[in-house]
Amino acid sequence: MIIRIWEAQVSPLRVEDFCARLASTVLPEFDQWDGFLGGELLRALADGDHRVQMITRWRDEEALRAYAGPMWKIRPVWSEGELHELEHPPTVAHYHSLRRMDQLPGD
Repeated sequence: MIIRIWEAQVSPLRVEDFCARLASTVLPEFDQWDGFLGGELLRALADGDHRVQMITRWRDEEALRAYAGPMWKIRPVWSEGELHELEHPPTVAHYHSLRRMDQLPGD
């Protein structure tokens, strides 16, 4: 499994609407992709920190390539229409999942 972390610094005046739109339209669209295993939307807790992350889980590199294209390792997926809401273009990072925290020893 591969964990993909998409992160953006959102304009302070637009963070509420941006998060609402991601939650209502973008996250549900992931279900159409073969190999998508789940995800969540996170917003920074600290006052004055307007970072937003989308954490998605993917079966393998093939699934990520189908979703994000051949440059999936370095190119975040985002809409050009989002540019006016972001303080700079989003970033993306990937991690291999080694062990889930909800698994008990011996599972």
